[in-house]
Amino acid sequence: MNFSKKFAENMSLDWKKLYLAILDDLKAETIRMPLYWTEIEPYEGEYRFEDYDWMIEEAAKKSTRMILVVGRKVPRWPECHIPDWVAQYEETEQWEKMLYFIGQLVKRYRNINNLYAWQVENEPFLSFGICPDCDADLLDKEIALARQLDPYHPIMVTDSGELSIWLRAAERADIFGSTLYRIVYKKPFGYIKYPLDPKFFWAKANLVNILNPGKPIIISELQAEPWAPGQIHLMSLDEQSKSMDLEKFHENIGYAKKVGFPEVYLWGVEWWYWLKEKHGKAEIWEAAKNVIQK
Repeated sequence: MNFSKKFAENMSLDWKKLYLAILDDLKAETIRMPLYWTEIEPYEGEYRFEDYDWMIEEAAKKSTRMILVVGRKVPRWPECHIPDWVAQYEETEQWEKMLYFIGQLVKRYRNINNLYAWQVENEPFLSFGICPDCDADLLDKEIALARQLDPYHPIMVTDSGELSIWLRAAERADIFGSTLYRIVYKKPFGYIKYPLDPKFFWAKANLVNILNPGKPIIISELQAEPWAPGQIHLMSLDEQSKSMDLEKFHENIGYAKKVGFPEVYLWGVEWWYWLKEKHGKAEIWEAAKNVIQK
């Protein structure tokens, strides 16, 4: 599953308690986790690794694998997480600072025994969030740096499941990750359910495999939380249910099974925990546990 310390804190959750519940109660096999530049280097040259060291060490105790996401565009709004101090530099210098930061992360964590893969940037070719446009040359430099510093772990690159044909991301990746969202909110239309058959994903996977034979393809984010017109924990439960509830959760699990990719990473554990702890509604948490532990 996916886990964001930053998002858990935004929802006023005890992120350590939640993280331990992911390991001990849900028993996640693999956690995909963004390493936020804003949190780890809030001031230039001042690194705060303690929280991330702790999460990785706790996962290792349970033999839980880690996908570590690095770069400026990593999961959760506003998508790009760039420290304020970076703005004082010209663009090329900003790139150099980011590449240096990525290098520090890779060197720090490349030898942990539960590292599964690195992910470089998140949906870099999708224009979404408060982000600069993707620079393919910079992305290639990031990937090359990670491979140079750690030739032993695969690189994952992700793209939108619904809004991309995947080829630019997949050709750069050792593992390609697709998102999968079923109900989204789009102004001025409101809620939209994608009218896509699971074969839509098969067709794109076949295209990737024709050009990149044997390329592993996984679902890096399966929607299991609301997509609302604002911060979900500030929305009413009725508003949240328009894009996610227990019935929709099971529908999305069934849809992902029909797509048939070998690994699926659930998106929304912070929200399930928020429902359970803040509202006494543990139904989706328990449903997710049943799915994970089957």
